[in-house]
Amino acid sequence: MKLSILGSGSPEAYVRRASSGYLLEIGQDKILFDCGGGVFDNLLRAGLRPSDITHIFFTHFHSDHMMDYARLVHAAWDEGGAAIKVHGPSPIKGITNAYFGQDGVMSHDLRARTELKPSQDVWVARGGALPRPWPAPNVTEIAPGFSFDGDGWTLASCEVPHAQPILDCMAFSVSSNGKKFVYSGDAGICDPLGQLAQNADLLLHWCYRLDGEEANPMMKEFTPTPSQIGEMAKKSGVKNLMLTHFRKHMDRSGANEAAIDAASKAHGSSVRIAEDLMEIEI
Repeated sequence: MKLSILGSGSPEAYVRRASSGYLLEIGQDKILFDCGGGVFDNLLRAGLRPSDITHIFFTHFHSDHMMDYARLVHAAWDEGGAAIKVHGPSPIKGITNAYFGQDGVMSHDLRARTELKPSQDVWVARGGALPRPWPAPNVTEIAPGFSFDGDGWTLASCEVPHAQPILDCMAFSVSSNGKKFVYSGDAGICDPLGQLAQNADLLLHWCYRLDGEEANPMMKEFTPTPSQIGEMAKKSGVKNLMLTHFRKHMDRSGANEAAIDAASKAHGSSVRIAEDLMEIEI
């Protein structure tokens, strides 16, 4: 498995970090976890095309985890790619229809591209056939506990505490050829995630605040610090831990080093911080 970090940041506009997006490559499958703002551009910077994406799995529907979804689907369609297999909690079907349905926000663009003769001629010249259908990703709504069998890989999931009851929030694991990758999504420490992460070769865990950083009391239990994440990873037997979802102030001078030190001491081995366009072999 090869993991590419396409977005390691938060909702904040930040040149160093796009919002959440992580690409896992297994055989011919290219599996995207979340698709926040800036992920589309980093996909191109990584040397891939939108139509290369075979699967998308959404952890939840905060904007920083799905803002580039419509852009990716539209661009993959415009390249003539196969329908992307999209999985996510409710209301992913409604979201997709609101973009690409007959009365969706993209409907005026799609009518122009598929019905106007000059646009039809451009499409045919590029190798397309008429009539040209609209984008139609293969969308499946899922719930915690969902599992999936891919081509040489299996996916499992659990619920994680983050923005309930308004948003359903999930974490995912992928196992292939004796290796296991786990992505927390945005998650507070919880037993289901600890169980999902058991003996993972790599746990990619969000980190919203630093050790010693004050937080709203209602936020604390949902925003673990580097040391708390490291402790959880150690209890779960995680071999390698990587922190992600860093906010702008968490990259100030000395903050990265402090986060790495706190998480590494708790975990018992060296912990890394994700950076955009980083590639990791699992």
